[in-house]
Amino acid sequence: MTITELKQDVQRMLEDNILRFWMDRMVDCERGGFYGRIDGEGHLVAEAEKGAVLNARILWAFSAAYRVLRRPEYLQVATRAKDYVLQHFIDREYGGAYWSLDCEGRPLDTKKQTYAIGFMIYGLSEFARATADVDALQTAIDLYHSVEEHAFDADNNGYIEACTREWGTIDDMRLSDLDANYPKSQNTHLHIIEPYTNLYRALREIENGIERGKLNVENAAAFSACCESVASIEQSLRNLLNIFTDHILNPETHHLDLFFENDWTRGAGHLESYGHDIECSWLMHETALVLGDAAVLNKVEPIVRLVAEASEKGLNEDGSMTHEANLDTGYVDDDRHWWVQAETVVGFLNIYQYFDDESALRKALHCYDFITRHLVDREGGEWFWSVRPDGTINRRDDKAGFWKCPYHNSRMCLEIIERNLRLL
Repeated sequence: MTITELKQDVQRMLEDNILRFWMDRMVDCERGGFYGRIDGEGHLVAEAEKGAVLNARILWAFSAAYRVLRRPEYLQVATRAKDYVLQHFIDREYGGAYWSLDCEGRPLDTKKQTYAIGFMIYGLSEFARATADVDALQTAIDLYHSVEEHAFDADNNGYIEACTREWGTIDDMRLSDLDANYPKSQNTHLHIIEPYTNLYRALREIENGIERGKLNVENAAAFSACCESVASIEQSLRNLLNIFTDHILNPETHHLDLFFENDWTRGAGHLESYGHDIECSWLMHETALVLGDAAVLNKVEPIVRLVAEASEKGLNEDGSMTHEANLDTGYVDDDRHWWVQAETVVGFLNIYQYFDDESALRKALHCYDFITRHLVDREGGEWFWSVRPDGTINRRDDKAGFWKCPYHNSRMCLEIIERNLRLL
């Protein structure tokens, strides 16, 4: 498959398989916004709670699709998502965003999970990139300042996992039932550096638009006020890169450790998450590239390659990537999870693009072939949650839901479409 053929194929997948599913099956015309769940058998659960992560990721996916492809139907869905987020998820009294709503759109779990607020920033900043919408941009900036004020650990550096609605201490800080209960995690930091990078990029693009006269005068003053946060966000990004290189990266294995005490002592034992390793390799690189600082790139790029190489421990002969392993117990989650495969493709394409490593291209294409053969649901739309090592489909976990969102797979497609990849 040539790069041209790959780009054409992923655009068809994005539009016909992924986005079409969400437009046709997940729009809640009765209560507003989007439904909270479709189970693994394809049955709609109309009464399911509506999660912050799901709604923020819908907002990001359709905003990004509109920015790249400029199809009005994607803008319509993105606008629906933006309006619902602003009206229902944002806590106007205490700042931040609620973790979940009931099916009617009323606050259900009002805790402030830093990870979820990060995705709100990600989605709103992408909507601003696509539309120059000042309300979305200002809300993203307000959320950024809420995280910095309440979730940043000024004594030990880094970001704590969760707080109460009023930003007080909370006993159970876990992101999900599958996670260990520690105050800091690699996963949350990964999904703070990601939205902060996008917010910084959006602000820079808007600044350039104002300078070039591409934004109308009516919006220019409001956007200029938003751009006053650029320096603060840049400093946060530089610090986050240092957190990854100095605390989260395991210098002996080049994997990323997963859970930490406040003082960055590793917790929960020896865990390796190969999907997070490869995802982090390209997201760290993206941050350094967006900052555009040669010294930062010189520090980060060798680490990018080391982390990507470490993730190869999870590669299988069929091209897929294993999810994670616990080295203390010997347990390996060897299901081929949808998000892990999507990030594997992007991560190795990134290595190929920037380091001219054709073996990385082969790994990316091999994994993409696995996706198209095993994970894409050609009858029901979207991707399955995972495929087991014996090839059977996992229908126990959701087709769409609290964690199953149009984010990893749509982003894989959009990254391939947008990247300047050398032809074979």
